[in-house]
Amino acid sequence: KKSILFIWCTIIIIHIFCRLSYTVYKKCKNDNICLIQSLQKYNELHTSYTVQKRRKTVEERKFNRIIEYSPKAKTPIVDVWRNITIAEIGEVLKQDVEYVYDLFLNQFTNPNMPITDIKVLQQAIRRSGCRMRLIGNPKDNRIEEDVKKDVFPRAPPKREDLKPRPPVVTVMGHVDHGKTTLLDALRHSNVVDQEFGGITQHIGAFSVVLDSGARITFLDTPGHAAFSSMRARGANLTDIVILVVAADDGVMEQTVESIKMARHAKVPILVAINKIDAPKADIERTEKMLVEVGIQVEKLGGDVQAIPISALKKKNLDQLTEALILQAELLEIGADPTGPVEATVVESRVDPHRGKLCTVVVQRGTLKKGDILVAGTAMAKVRGLRDAEGKLLQKVSPGYPTEIEGWKDVPPAGEQVLQVESERKAREVLKIREGKKEKEKLEEDSKVIAQKIEQHEREYKEKLELKRKLGRYKVRREGPRLPEISRDDGEISLNLIIKADVDGTLEAILDTLDTYESTECKMDLVHYGLIDDVIEEINARLPTKEVEEILGEATVLQQFEITQGRKKIPVAGCRCVKGNLRRTAMYKVIRNGEVIYAGPVLSMRHLKNEVDVVKTDTECSLQLSDKSINFEQGDTIICFENKTVPQKTDWNPGF
Repeated sequence: KKSILFIWCTIIIIHIFCRLSYTVYKKCKNDNICLIQSLQKYNELHTSYTVQKRRKTVEERKFNRIIEYSPKAKTPIVDVWRNITIAEIGEVLKQDVEYVYDLFLNQFTNPNMPITDIKVLQQAIRRSGCRMRLIGNPKDNRIEEDVKKDVFPRAPPKREDLKPRPPVVTVMGHVDHGKTTLLDALRHSNVVDQEFGGITQHIGAFSVVLDSGARITFLDTPGHAAFSSMRARGANLTDIVILVVAADDGVMEQTVESIKMARHAKVPILVAINKIDAPKADIERTEKMLVEVGIQVEKLGGDVQAIPISALKKKNLDQLTEALILQAELLEIGADPTGPVEATVVESRVDPHRGKLCTVVVQRGTLKKGDILVAGTAMAKVRGLRDAEGKLLQKVSPGYPTEIEGWKDVPPAGEQVLQVESERKAREVLKIREGKKEKEKLEEDSKVIAQKIEQHEREYKEKLELKRKLGRYKVRREGPRLPEISRDDGEISLNLIIKADVDGTLEAILDTLDTYESTECKMDLVHYGLIDDVIEEINARLPTKEVEEILGEATVLQQFEITQGRKKIPVAGCRCVKGNLRRTAMYKVIRNGEVIYAGPVLSMRHLKNEVDVVKTDTECSLQLSDKSINFEQGDTIICFENKTVPQKTDWNPGF
């Protein structure tokens, strides 16, 4: 009975629900029909979203569409360093240690724990809502320690420690005014004939014993305009400057430049008016020209000695040397010959047989064989000391020049040379200096990079602003479309590869090229180095060639025949007289100076056994591949191999 009652109740409820639903549906249908009929009466109302947009006014159409975007939120950047501790991270983020522990997900509990994993550090900084930038530890005092490990010149010596030394005299002046000729006359040599075009291209440093017995160290500097940097080094090394002025030309451009350098170095000047025997010589005019450039000669009431000479005829040279010796005595020149060596590089070069060399003038201490030296980022263990004539020296005292053998690298001209106690100390110094040099280079590069980034950001912002103003319209490329294959644009250019025999000459040429600023012809410096690099490059480009390497030589004693099948084959009975005979090598049979056979051998036997090698003073039999060759007593058999070797150029630059 209960089941029947439940079924009837369910049927009644469903019936009531259906009647209500039908009533609601019918009412809504009638309402919708009325709504549609009322909407159709109005043409200005539509159901499409696209046509509901408001049309722009005339004023709004005149301006480009401007889309305003919300500015991007910039994530702050914090500076961190390697092996930073938990406490230091808290100082950087300006938070407590507990906050930092949470950033590292409580992996660390010690505030002094260094973070060695950069990836873990980066993830923790990112959790703080910042970005990280790696820098050097600001609390690191390794730079101060490196400075302490570097080597520096000693403090100036006391007056009682000074001992007399030869004065260093630099001869300066304009090109072709007779500087080298003057030095030839003083040292009784003929250097000027060895110079290219009569122009000195290096600084020559040599010691001269004058007729009076006085010893003086001379530096011969170039007078050409391209060598101004070399003249500047000579002025800084010297005690006295001899200014050579030609009596026929007078004061010229490099003469004025030499005067400025000598004054900048605060070095006394002694004037030598050369070429007084020339047809157009005018000593009085030359002296007046010297006064005009600030050289007050004694003849016109000044304090600078001006001696008229003729270096070619060796006239009045005694007066010049007397004035030079007097000036040196007035200066009371001295140096400390004890302690570590201090010197200055005058010139450096690479010799194909002796290696890397440099000429120095010792300024303090006594230089000996076996000393450990550093100059810039180059080091040397002195293997040999030579004077200007090439004679070996046991030691070099202050004031004397010498050429040092044993450099690992070529030191730059003008660099200071200092002695250290060991090779280990020298390597430490070089490591520190190379680090400083690399750091300076990185700083310069970072400045250039920052400038380029700033320029790129400025251009990017300008283009981005233009793009936003244009809206959905694309930014057109400015100018014509670039070709996919680059072609010559017709620009006039000159590509240069500069090679020199010594470092000083190369430096002078590069300084001259730096003054080129013309836009009509572009000049590109592709590469520069010493002259030996050119020879190596030429040798590398030459094709290889085959040469014959003689391994041994044998003499035919007699011919005998062996039977192979029905044919008789000639065989040479020989004795090896030089080197070794190899079975796999090539052979030549020479008779009366003519080669009658060249090729391999089929068989080489000693007694009755086949052998691969026959040594000197051993008899053997040889059968050639050409069985028609007959042997005669006294024939010479040459054993050789063809080898491929690189060629070398026969070019000799003359220095």
